[in-house]
Amino acid sequence: MTRRMIIDTDTAADDSFALLVGLLHPDSQLEAVTIVSGNVDFEQEVENALITIEAAGRSGEVPVHLGARVPLARPWYEASAHGDGKGNHDFPKPRQQPSDERAADALVRIVDENPGEIDIVAIGPLTNIATAIALDRDFPQKVRELRIMGGCDNSVGNVTAAAEYNFYVDPEAADMVLRAGFDTTVVTWTLTLSHALWGEPMLAAIADIETDLAKFFTILDKPNLEFNGTVGIVGSTHPDSLTAMLLVRPDLVRASSRRFAAVEHHSDLTRGYSLFDDRPARNAPNVTVIDDIDAEGFYRAYCDLLKAGAKR
Repeated sequence: MTRRMIIDTDTAADDSFALLVGLLHPDSQLEAVTIVSGNVDFEQEVENALITIEAAGRSGEVPVHLGARVPLARPWYEASAHGDGKGNHDFPKPRQQPSDERAADALVRIVDENPGEIDIVAIGPLTNIATAIALDRDFPQKVRELRIMGGCDNSVGNVTAAAEYNFYVDPEAADMVLRAGFDTTVVTWTLTLSHALWGEPMLAAIADIETDLAKFFTILDKPNLEFNGTVGIVGSTHPDSLTAMLLVRPDLVRASSRRFAAVEHHSDLTRGYSLFDDRPARNAPNVTVIDDIDAEGFYRAYCDLLKAGAKR
């Protein structure tokens, strides 16, 4: 079944890998890309998204909309794991230019024109999604499903002991979005470390795939692989591409649970902490959390994508 999606992204390497799912998977129809302040400099994020669209052979076919350049109430906080988000490589300047329509306006318009048909894959801070809610309070009910990469399942984060990056950067937006009434599914950093961590043998097998996309993947992945080695993570992490892939390959999900989720945005010590509570008598569930996936199946599915090349 084809899933019509918008990918909301702070485009670094794994965000680009998620974009490739939307651009190339036979069961996806990518309606738009919206850019949000996050991993790297905003203008670099825009360029990275356009480079990825070009690499997929889809230049000029999928609009890229510029969104929030800062979080709702806080300064921008740069990630340190991605270099410039494109493998510190000099790619040719992309031919496609961004759309003049702002991201939040595009989100509201596309969903309003297609109520119940559009999935949103949010793989950066949730500032654009929160802004769209402010523009249209009925927006959450019109979205088919919201897929969020964010938070930790009551475990240690990748920015602080309490918080994962996307929720840490804009905790006010994250909490607002989780409470807004979307049909929400969350892929956490916790799941990433156990099921979307690709070590050297897996990455070497990708490097041996003789396609331009596999070469593109290997170039972009290098800074994340190197950074992870400095913090004791053996391999590169793929939370964003996992989030996108599970939308078009729901058969890869082995277990999920309905829970209540909220994000801390008052305390400096626990800023961005994601509470996941599985006691419905205390808090009514508002999200589905992916608890287990077919990790080998995800890897194989992504390799197949890189082998197949451009979508026709």
